[in-house]
Amino acid sequence: MRYESLIFDIDGTLWDSRALVAEGYNIQLEKEGLSHLAVNAEMFLPLFGKVMTEIADIIFPSIPAPERYALMERCMDTENKHLQENECRIGYPGVRETMEALSEQHRLFIVSNSQKGYPELCMEKLGLTDLIGGHLCFGDTGTSKGKTIRALMEKYHITDCAYIGDTQGDYEATLEAEVPFIWAAYGFGTPDGYDHKIDSFDDLLTF
Repeated sequence: MRYESLIFDIDGTLWDSRALVAEGYNIQLEKEGLSHLAVNAEMFLPLFGKVMTEIADIIFPSIPAPERYALMERCMDTENKHLQENECRIGYPGVRETMEALSEQHRLFIVSNSQKGYPELCMEKLGLTDLIGGHLCFGDTGTSKGKTIRALMEKYHITDCAYIGDTQGDYEATLEAEVPFIWAAYGFGTPDGYDHKIDSFDDLLTF
């Protein structure tokens, strides 16, 4: 693989956390007497990859803004706690081993549309903390994933990289950031285009 650095999405690329995320949300919703707004893993399938405010608009449309965004923040805090307390055996096969091998020739990073703390949780639970050179998320920048990718590139002086993700939103982010896109076809989405395709995570080793 010719890229000096590789930047990874999380959901649908490194792991599938939808069921645990839904459980975390529902714990908070029940606590607030809002069980009628309960979510499930399937609801998140087309939503992962969107920024948090967009997801809130879709799953909590009956809650007026800005209250829905405050509710979303509380749900995400509970989600983080639920993930922290869970073993999180939700990583795709071969992630740790593949990342370890990749780290011998590439710098590795993460960019996600998630809340603060989520990338660190993923790294911790999948045993990647020692392999990831840096990360940024929507919670850090409050802007689009494309701009967040560019911010990470500037922060870590990255000039040659590709982004690995799974959704249309990821593809659009790479167009905005002007970096190549490697489509994780085992993930959640079917983007309009890509530069490379992998059918399993360890396919990254066969470039």
